[in-house]
Amino acid sequence: MTNQNLSPTLQNQKVILRPLQQSDEDLLWPIAQEKALWIYGLKDLSIRENLHQYIKAALKDREDGICAVWIIIDAVSGKVAGCTRLAEISWKDERGQIGWTWIGKEFQGTGLNKAMKYEILKYGFETLGLNRIELKADERNIQSRKAMIKLGATEEGTLRQHMKIADGFIRNTVFYSILKSEWPAIKESITIGFD
Repeated sequence: MTNQNLSPTLQNQKVILRPLQQSDEDLLWPIAQEKALWIYGLKDLSIRENLHQYIKAALKDREDGICAVWIIIDAVSGKVAGCTRLAEISWKDERGQIGWTWIGKEFQGTGLNKAMKYEILKYGFETLGLNRIELKADERNIQSRKAMIKLGATEEGTLRQHMKIADGFIRNTVFYSILKSEWPAIKESITIGFD
């Protein structure tokens, strides 16, 4: 358990990350109906009970001091775009993982994901004092993997037959990471285009 604030609002001119609440379920429900979001997902959140349990579990993890979870809002339009987390925080090992991210099709490819990752990385390294932030993707999810590389993350390797996803397929998982020592240079490269 930690006394760190795991419920901050993070924002820049492209994105607002507001701490998730159970009442946000109704706001996220329309986006969760986009079936394409769950092709590589561990759970199909287009099923109402799954979405309810997903939010409940995330809030419990936040309460337990191992997760920060946000609803994603497009700062330009004010529309809800999805959900994301900095989770599996190990305070002893000074690490966490960005993931559980889903963004509606309308907001994909708009720079929203990059703006959001920037804020979470900044928060993880500069506020929480983490040394390592991990990202992972289904080996088949080329779009996500390219985005992680573009962000400046280092591909570390593949865990074979690592996780069973919603449709029963056991996926290979590719791991990526960014270290605190790498953050200043990556931060500089990400902020280009923010000014």
